[in-house]
Amino acid sequence: TTSSLVSPPDPVVMNPLLHRSLRRHSSRTAPLLAIGLAALSACGVLIATSRRSTNFDALERGMGSVSSSQRSAFTTMIPNAGFVQRRQSSSSSSHTSRCNKMESAKRAVVSVLAQAPQHDLLLRAARGEKTERTPVWLFRQAGRHLPEYNQYKKDTNKNFLQLLDDPKDVAEVTMQPLRRYDVDAAILFSDILVVPEALDINVDMPGGKGILVTNPIQGPEDVAKIDVSSPRKLVEDRLSHVLAALPEIKNSLKKENRDIPLIGFSAAPFTLMFYMVGGNTRFNQTMGEQWFQQYPEACDELLGKLSDVIVEYMSLQVEKGADLLQLFEAMGSYISEPNFKKFEMKHLTNIASRLKEKHPDVPLMVFARGAQYANSDLQLAGYDVVTLDTEADRKVEVERLEAEKGQAPIGRRVTLQGNFDPKLLQEGTPETVQAAVKEMLEEFGPQSLIANLGEGLSGKEDPVLVKAFVDAIHATSEEMNAKAATAATAAA
Repeated sequence: TTSSLVSPPDPVVMNPLLHRSLRRHSSRTAPLLAIGLAALSACGVLIATSRRSTNFDALERGMGSVSSSQRSAFTTMIPNAGFVQRRQSSSSSSHTSRCNKMESAKRAVVSVLAQAPQHDLLLRAARGEKTERTPVWLFRQAGRHLPEYNQYKKDTNKNFLQLLDDPKDVAEVTMQPLRRYDVDAAILFSDILVVPEALDINVDMPGGKGILVTNPIQGPEDVAKIDVSSPRKLVEDRLSHVLAALPEIKNSLKKENRDIPLIGFSAAPFTLMFYMVGGNTRFNQTMGEQWFQQYPEACDELLGKLSDVIVEYMSLQVEKGADLLQLFEAMGSYISEPNFKKFEMKHLTNIASRLKEKHPDVPLMVFARGAQYANSDLQLAGYDVVTLDTEADRKVEVERLEAEKGQAPIGRRVTLQGNFDPKLLQEGTPETVQAAVKEMLEEFGPQSLIANLGEGLSGKEDPVLVKAFVDAIHATSEEMNAKAATAATAAA
């Protein structure tokens, strides 16, 4: 509507008309449309509402999840930009400048498409698309249940926390379960408490005592001292080693021909607060609740500050290569339902909203372990995937969330994740695992599901049974889908 071209905006911050256009498209076509429009915007073809300079890093951030079919379709259009009808230039120099922008945008888009995972089964399931089989990955799939992990620690003479400091070690440990199991995603090998460490909270993990914080927050005055005025810079400065691991992992995935999505993650605000105020799962279990009673305003302030850091931490993970994001409310058992709804839920909603603004096409997964009463609210908050723990009733949760899907911001029922009991992977046989998998899939249904556990692997699991679980998910869901297709054809 203006008579002259303006400097293109950060493509992640598109004008409202463009956002409405994208929302009208299906989850399968929206990422492709977003890429095309973002590329044109970067070239000055779309008239934008901001006068920011072109930011091609942001252009790449906005196109982090594209399926192989979308990649193929769009790359056929990229080499020749003749389909773009550019506004006539008033001078040859400005015309040359815009052409250069077009070439730069084309290179940026092609670069991002080349990085998108070829095997996108889990991404499609997270977006609610129909899949040929149910995808599967595992909470704590890398780590202590694997003999190769324990051997690697011996060979490197490093403990868990020391491994986290070296991006190459992180990449190696992340890749280990992928060489053993046919899982459909990798997850960054890290720890939920790196965020408190970035805020100068000292974390120790002595054997047999759980996680210990040696300098817990004592009261509201300590909360006031926590400086998150520049959360992005704080994350870049204090968690650079974590962020550096993501490109290392992406390179390893490509080199080993395991081109599957990479999951980034963070703990949720209350889970971080629980440990920061001195909570421990073996003692001081009520510390979080005591804080809500004694210092309600300070609790809200702390949860808000942690939310600011979490948003930037997870956003930077996307910029470094994460294809999906998982938020863990691991300590949901240690907060009462009234306090969860009063204090925590608004921050979980805020995190989802802000991440969706930054990365609208990156699926958000959430797990409120021990607080399954929150699943309906999490669906309403805009998460794409909600996780069930081992205590959840599958059929009840499916029916409840299905009945409430009309209010979900994503326009559908959330994809469910979970909730196989890892204890079944400690003893038994492949046959008993297969039977339990069949029961789980019959209760969930094979669609709009990401198969996983109801809690993380503890280290006591038998890798043979873990492999049986992964393989049974794929085989059983394929069989169920085939039967459903046959029945539909017969009915037609």
